Amino acid sequence: MREPTARAQAVALIDGVLGEGRLLSEMTAGGAFDRLDPAQRARAQRLATDTLRGLERADRLLARHLRKSPPLHVRNILRLGTVEICMGGAGHGIVNEMVGLVGAHPRYGRHKGLVNAVLRKIAGGGAAPWRDLRIPRLPRWLREPLVAAWGNGAVAAMEKAHFAGAPLDLTAREDDAALARDLGGELLPTGSVRLARAGQVSALPGYAEGRWWVQDAAAAMPVRLLAPDPGEAVLDLCAAPGGKTLQLASAGARVTALDISPARMTRLQENLARTGLTAECVTGDALAHHGGPYDAVLLDAPCSATGTIRRHPDLPHARDGSEIGRLIDLQAQLIDHALSLLKPGGRLMFCTCSLLPDEGECQIEAALARHDGLRVEQAARDRPWVEPGWITAEGGLRLRPDYWPERGGMDGFYMALLRRG
Repeated sequence: MREPTARAQAVALIDGVLGEGRLLSEMTAGGAFDRLDPAQRARAQRLATDTLRGLERADRLLARHLRKSPPLHVRNILRLGTVEICMGGAGHGIVNEMVGLVGAHPRYGRHKGLVNAVLRKIAGGGAAPWRDLRIPRLPRWLREPLVAAWGNGAVAAMEKAHFAGAPLDLTAREDDAALARDLGGELLPTGSVRLARAGQVSALPGYAEGRWWVQDAAAAMPVRLLAPDPGEAVLDLCAAPGGKTLQLASAGARVTALDISPARMTRLQENLARTGLTAECVTGDALAHHGGPYDAVLLDAPCSATGTIRRHPDLPHARDGSEIGRLIDLQAQLIDHALSLLKPGGRLMFCTCSLLPDEGECQIEAALARHDGLRVEQAARDRPWVEPGWITAEGGLRLRPDYWPERGGMDGFYMALLRRG
């Protein structure tokens, strides 16, 4: 059997996203990288995400050289080769491997000549045509509601952030300033450590020792806003893969981490073991959990994940928005159930990694209308790292990918800290 390469695996991942509607995370968790070493895995992931980010540009360039569209697998080989060439890759080696990939396929080997001719033309044209094309746009199912919510200018800025991709953010187990110094990273105002170029994550200093974990700066803010006291009983609903569980545990809280997915809970337990932190791990349905009562519940609710596209460019291609209505209903159920698990005066941190107000601001407005005595804590206004422009009318925080453009952006997130009367 022919040994896979990073490029071959990247094409397989793109096939899965565009041909089967699968997410990259699903495929990698399902063993897509098992035959690659860690460095090759990282490269395959980068090639696939770069291609998905630049898909619109690649298709516009390829349209100049194709009289009709080839089969999807062949087109994806052309797309990957085009993106890699236009981003500065060595044209000769890329063309040769792409021709080899299509030539080895039992159904599509006859397209070798096409792949060779088209990619050589792309390589001969240089990167200028690529740079002259517009920033790739979000698909209509997502772009239209975002424009309605935030306006054309804001959405164009988000698309620019998506196309640029994301730096690597880390959360320190203990001393964030020391971690930034030791890794040569930037200590962000919120306490996250940002690395502009990271490479293979598991090869970075401090990984094996559990000194830090990967977590976008926006995703780290809900726990920083909740600010649990040592010894508080905190339930992390929908907890996996566990970044917020690790934050809660490192703050000294007595954490119960619950998630419905056994595979994701295994990953959370591995992260706890690597970092030397402890939490009670429960695999089960959040709506069926009746533990507590708890001092606080952190609900990072299932959502459209539209705020994470700068890191997960597969999402707008693998989804069509049809699931959002169901998710909005589930979020409301989870809020109501989480409130029932709190002690009197307890706190609920509700958050979603969504850019859609229906999964954020509107959920909190509806929850306040449903529950007498429920209020939004104004603690957000007192945190020194909170920028005034993030605070919403109902008292939550709205984060977007176009914020912090000079620093490399952040994920889209919504969060609100509620207190039960």
